[in-house]
Amino acid sequence: MEATKTNFNRRAFLKASALAGGGLILHFSALAKLGFDDKSQLADAPAQWNEITGYIKITDDNVVKILCPNPEFGQNVMTSLPMMVAEELDVDWKKVVVEMGPHDNVKLGPQFTGGSMSVRMYWKPLREAGAAARNMLLQAAAQTWAVPVEELSTKAGVIYHEKTGRKGVYGDFASKAAAIPVPKGVKLKDVKNFNVVRHSQKNVEGAKIVSGKPLFGLDYKQEGMLIAMIHHPPAFGLKLKSFDASAALKMPGIKDIFSIKMFEDGFEQAGFDTRSFNTLLVVVGKTTWEVMNARKKLVAEWMPAGDTKDTMGGRVGKREVTVPGELETTATQLEKMKQHAAMPANQMRKDGDPETAFKNAAQIVERTYVAPFLAHNCMEPMNFFAHVTDEKALLAGPLQGPGWSEPTLSKILGLPADKIEIQMTRMGGGFGRRAYSHYQVEAALISKKMKAPIKLIYSREDDTTYGIYRPMYTATYRAALDANKNLIAFHVKGGGIPENAIHANRFPAGAIDNYLAEGWEIPSNITIGAFRAPRSNFNAAAEQSFLDELAEAMGKDPIDFRLELLARAKEKPVGKNNEYDADRYAGILKLVKEKSGWGKPEHSQYHRGVAAYFCHNSYAAHVVDMVIKDGQPYVERVFSAIDCGIVVNPDAATNMVQGAVVDGIGNSLYGGLTHKNGEVEQKNFHSYRIIRMHEAPKKVEVYFVQNDIDPSGLGEPPFPPVFGAVANALYKSTGKRYYQQPFTSPQSEVPTV
Repeated sequence: MEATKTNFNRRAFLKASALAGGGLILHFSALAKLGFDDKSQLADAPAQWNEITGYIKITDDNVVKILCPNPEFGQNVMTSLPMMVAEELDVDWKKVVVEMGPHDNVKLGPQFTGGSMSVRMYWKPLREAGAAARNMLLQAAAQTWAVPVEELSTKAGVIYHEKTGRKGVYGDFASKAAAIPVPKGVKLKDVKNFNVVRHSQKNVEGAKIVSGKPLFGLDYKQEGMLIAMIHHPPAFGLKLKSFDASAALKMPGIKDIFSIKMFEDGFEQAGFDTRSFNTLLVVVGKTTWEVMNARKKLVAEWMPAGDTKDTMGGRVGKREVTVPGELETTATQLEKMKQHAAMPANQMRKDGDPETAFKNAAQIVERTYVAPFLAHNCMEPMNFFAHVTDEKALLAGPLQGPGWSEPTLSKILGLPADKIEIQMTRMGGGFGRRAYSHYQVEAALISKKMKAPIKLIYSREDDTTYGIYRPMYTATYRAALDANKNLIAFHVKGGGIPENAIHANRFPAGAIDNYLAEGWEIPSNITIGAFRAPRSNFNAAAEQSFLDELAEAMGKDPIDFRLELLARAKEKPVGKNNEYDADRYAGILKLVKEKSGWGKPEHSQYHRGVAAYFCHNSYAAHVVDMVIKDGQPYVERVFSAIDCGIVVNPDAATNMVQGAVVDGIGNSLYGGLTHKNGEVEQKNFHSYRIIRMHEAPKKVEVYFVQNDIDPSGLGEPPFPPVFGAVANALYKSTGKRYYQQPFTSPQSEVPTV
């Protein structure tokens, strides 16, 4: 398998098409346009292949080239999405060449990687594209051989006519197929007949990654490129007052030092627009080392930012948001959350009469859970390349949603969208951090100011202290039991800085007659964003910890207790807005119970914790096996059960679940970001603790529910329940319940809100 990368534009494509003198270009609606051409005629002019996105190419020696439309940050869409095309096209996967496509929001829509949407979003369009291309090739062969198309068949990129014994590769018919109208409503394969999908395929970029080939944003270079770094305020709630760059400007290699403004007053920010600090101090020079050294010589004076007003757009419409200007401290934040938790909150869902049920309860179980801000800490530091002129702009770098950033660039740069080219590089991690394009906008503004190509680079400290964190959360769970230990009411009330994590219509909603969900929020100037299953990662941790403690109070096995609730939700559901499928939810619990040997004496040497959760259209359950090693908790084994519908690439899917497990263990045990007078206290890996290699489990066994349901999501769903499973295993290990993350902190054993 070969993976290649392209850098071509629309004009080059038209020129290339003329040179080719044939080949098939296949268009399809909704998300992508696929096409074929004769590779041999263009082998000497590779620079002419850029701007075609979402297309198929077939060479006359029957090599198929498929372009991946979505950004790649490790979830392996560069393999899985082309696999879906290849399946319906009926080609030999070994002869498929994959390329990452450039951004084109007209042909491919938003090209967004996030929300566990890539495979789910493209499942039907890409299969339809492959099926339509195969149909057109069959028609071309039928015309060439003067036989009925119904008598033809295909296998691995070859067309057969059994009656005459004729056969020909797809490349033989590509030119003629190009003149055939694209058919609509072509029948797709029965999933039981898949030959590519559901069969493990190696990562098409694996060899390049391990051999250090230039794939990532940091690898991107251009002749004459300058390096830029930003010096932002040391604390949230401060802004630039003045600066003295005289010493820094004398440093070797330094070209300029200046301040820039991200958004002008009244600028309407879109859904994924954000900025932590609006006025930034910029150092530009020849090399990264020179810029870093010069930045140390800057003398900057900061002042209180005061309350500011942001104009926000997005899905909920235009609105004004007041951002407080105070310098926040973690202890003060916790106290504020405690105060808000005692106040009336926004009712998000109510079933039955929970107030009366609690009033008449024989026993009430109540627990409060707290989690800190979390930093993404992608392995590849934030970076972006920009070359902006008066006529056009070229940008290249790691970004999850180029289609969502293009309108903002157009407004800020004063350029029409068709004069802005965004090239997508591979991302060294995303997790939601690279869905927010402020660093792309910063690079563009710096390039425009310098009138030169610019590579903006963040240091690790820049990224960790800049914001876009997972919010700080808390939630109080209450359960009412009658005299016979039956669950008669359930209440969750949660909040956060600056958003709450409550999903009111998820389990156990729908399984309890009397149910109440409430939420509240505290405004903050600390910028937040998506973080691998936004909100769900905290919600699952708190909810699944509480359900375990509740099961113990009721004298029930924790898995059996959950299954009882799910049986009720299936047989006699409460309410009409339950998000989950009780059967599928129960299915992962039964599967993980079986595969882990839950309750069997041969596993008695382990302290076992279980948790399950539904989010992003999929279901995940984990059994964590913990031991105490050198006086510290260590997760030695994990059993995972996943229902995400059809698994396109089983090995890659297994790897994704294993990564989520390790990530979840690390964040639950060690992750935490605190502030003192607005300043981040953890600035790099020496103080912001992440899991180490030797702390990862020795074994993570992953099992998928086998069904024919269309693929749902996988990047995020396995992550949230890990937190709860770890907390429940810790209780078995230590005899203490853990209510505050990270669980290894001294405060984690007792509620503080």
